[in-house]
Amino acid sequence: MKKFLALSVFAALSQSVWADVNYSLAVTQPEHHLGDVSVEFPQTAQAHLDVKLPAWRTGRYEILNLANGVRFFEAKDENGKALKWEKVDASTWRVHLDEPTEVNIDYQVYANELGMRARHIDDSHAFIDASGFFMFSESFRQEPVTVKLDVPKAWRSVSGMDNAGSKHSFKAADYDVLVDSPIETGINELHKFAVDGRDYELVIWGEGNYDVEQMLTDLKKLVTTGSVIWDDYPYQRYVFMVHATSGAGGATEHINSTIIQRPRDRFGSREDYLAFISTAAHEFIHTWNVKAYRPEGLVPYDYTHMNFDKLLWIAEGSTSYFEDHLMVRSGISTTDEFLKTLTKTVNRHLLTPGREVQSATATSFDKWIGQGGDHARNYSTNIYLEGSLISMALDIDLLDKSQGKQSYRDVHRALYNKYKMPHGFSVTDVKNILKDLTGRDYSQWWATNVDAPAAIDFDALFAKVGLELVRPKGAKAVASIDASAKNSGELLTLTHVRRDGAAWQAGLTTDDKIVAINKKHVGKDLTSSLETFKAGDKVTIDFIRRDALQSSTLVLSEDFDKDKKLVANKDATTQQMALFKAWMGVEHPNLAKK
Repeated sequence: MKKFLALSVFAALSQSVWADVNYSLAVTQPEHHLGDVSVEFPQTAQAHLDVKLPAWRTGRYEILNLANGVRFFEAKDENGKALKWEKVDASTWRVHLDEPTEVNIDYQVYANELGMRARHIDDSHAFIDASGFFMFSESFRQEPVTVKLDVPKAWRSVSGMDNAGSKHSFKAADYDVLVDSPIETGINELHKFAVDGRDYELVIWGEGNYDVEQMLTDLKKLVTTGSVIWDDYPYQRYVFMVHATSGAGGATEHINSTIIQRPRDRFGSREDYLAFISTAAHEFIHTWNVKAYRPEGLVPYDYTHMNFDKLLWIAEGSTSYFEDHLMVRSGISTTDEFLKTLTKTVNRHLLTPGREVQSATATSFDKWIGQGGDHARNYSTNIYLEGSLISMALDIDLLDKSQGKQSYRDVHRALYNKYKMPHGFSVTDVKNILKDLTGRDYSQWWATNVDAPAAIDFDALFAKVGLELVRPKGAKAVASIDASAKNSGELLTLTHVRRDGAAWQAGLTTDDKIVAINKKHVGKDLTSSLETFKAGDKVTIDFIRRDALQSSTLVLSEDFDKDKKLVANKDATTQQMALFKAWMGVEHPNLAKK
């Protein structure tokens, strides 16, 4: 499919004249989230020109139906004469041509999807990801582009792209750069700084409880850490875009920038701030892993179809894994904070029954059609969580077998050096790198941990680096039905029923509304409702399903009121502590406290 696409593009280009593609966006009705787009395509001799809006945006492996916001589409030739057109699929407009001509199109875009991070316009700003605004043609995808904005006078426009002669215009080498270089324009604050000869900008839209000076201090530390993994930097200028929002959250990586969204009151506490700055670390790592090199299934991007690949766990999960390393090595977070974060990751994994069902290979390939909810938790996993833990397991294995001389960082350094864009890497390429580094064949390791559901022995793994996963002192055994619930007034509505657990075997399912346990009305939550029982007790559950009262019996299982915690082993050996330092770049907690 990709080869056919490339040939089609080449054939189309052979009929076209090379020239810039010019985009303009006028924010004329910001209070109604509307913008008017114009695109000037160079002269072409084709019988028709297909113009498309992407069906997804980079960094989010999901079809987003972005074309649904387009209205008032028009096409004209270079003399202003209307051209006939028709829509041929969800995201493609076909413009018919009787003779060689430039093609100019105009349309309106509705942009009110802030959390999607593809398009948003209101009376204070516009966030412009080209995938949500600017149509393209495969015929001119590789030609230079310009973007001009018509926005209120008080607005400031910032992008990772270079300016094109004015403060509200930008230029890019081609559409692929444009679609990966969002623009933030509006009422914002801008801070510029330089580190190691590279330029950076922090632009913030929205008021919030953030500390700009702290953000700048830590971003300056963060951007020095690229050399921890890679030999050089793939950019000269980089922009951190931050949205302090009324609810939307998330982040997306781009080739020269990132957009990070958080609720405006979720910056102040240490926990919230670490979540923000670790997100910045994640997206910063993506500048290499995904943007500078990426799995072959994503090369080149096909903007109108799903781009399947079995290595998305490396693209996303390994990025999640490395973010904690850069945070610790830069001194932004402490070793104790790192252990707390890793504890949460491990416990999330252990509380996800889907880890026993779906492999990293399968979850990578199925990311495009993945679903959330109870069934997903019971039968699936995700590329971030599993990818992070598999990356850790591989890293510690490499360090252990080489006495700290080789690590997973070496694998990514090799991927960057050997498979820079426009090349992509395959499963075979990764295995070959592992063999070249170590002299060992990792095929069986891969089959066990990547192609099959990973069964990680955390006790053995953490012991190698002088850590242990233990139950906190004072933890108490409690009775459990192996389910979670939310309070629904006088009832408890089940939100998750763990596969093969007590409630599952008793026939309970999500959305069942528990009324009573042993004929006693339930309390405000499951914990208080079960506190008079112990593991092994047989109880009767009265619940409502389809508005009818039903009953079932089950035997309560054992749980604990506190999850296991990852801590330093006080009896760690010198060798284990040395391996910890080779792993994290800082002293083992036992030595750090001396």
